[in-house]
Amino acid sequence: MNYLTEGFINAFILLMQGNEETYSAVYTTVYVSTFSIVISLLIGLPLGFLLAYYNFRGKKQVRAVVDTLLALPTVAVGLLVYAFITSKGPLGEYGLLFNRSGIIVGQTILILPVVISLSATAIESLDERLRSTLITLGARGKKIIISTLYESRFAIMTAAAAAYGRAISEVGVSMMVGGNIKWHTRTITTAIALETGKGEFAMGIALGIVLLLIGFTVNWLLIFLMKRG
Repeated sequence: MNYLTEGFINAFILLMQGNEETYSAVYTTVYVSTFSIVISLLIGLPLGFLLAYYNFRGKKQVRAVVDTLLALPTVAVGLLVYAFITSKGPLGEYGLLFNRSGIIVGQTILILPVVISLSATAIESLDERLRSTLITLGARGKKIIISTLYESRFAIMTAAAAAYGRAISEVGVSMMVGGNIKWHTRTITTAIALETGKGEFAMGIALGIVLLLIGFTVNWLLIFLMKRG
């Protein structure tokens, strides 16, 4: 057990001293994950609203596909994105491979089903009389969408927190698309895998602590907003 104790002590020393390599991975993780969640919310919330609010042919099949994609393996997403953005792929000219932008694309694809499915579930759980009430009050188009999303805001915030947690904790996309390049595309999870494999246990623990702190912060913020609401 001594190596565990020493690992935690050295990990806190690295964090307190502001180790550049550690905080570079932290910055990259927060950067790509934040962009990914923003893009996925902008795309996923309207799609989740449409999926929950309207009836159309094949709706059950579409919902089944979206729910199935919740368990989409990160390495499968990484392989798919890699195939498209590699120099031989259709998007190779944009230089997304081994770049933060490529990781953002991959993470957005990974967490988009989470946002769509959970936001649709949140809207479906609202009182059925809400729609008729809004129409009676004269709401149309965007006003109906905004009002409906506002009424389900706490469930949607929970969906966003779940999606963000999936983004910051994934390894496959960051490793395959980002290439785990030091000072550039190395994220917390890929750095943990690399440093632990090299025997740098303290670095792995330090990054693991930061990852947990980010997750706890997101959840504390969610609880705070719910209480304020």
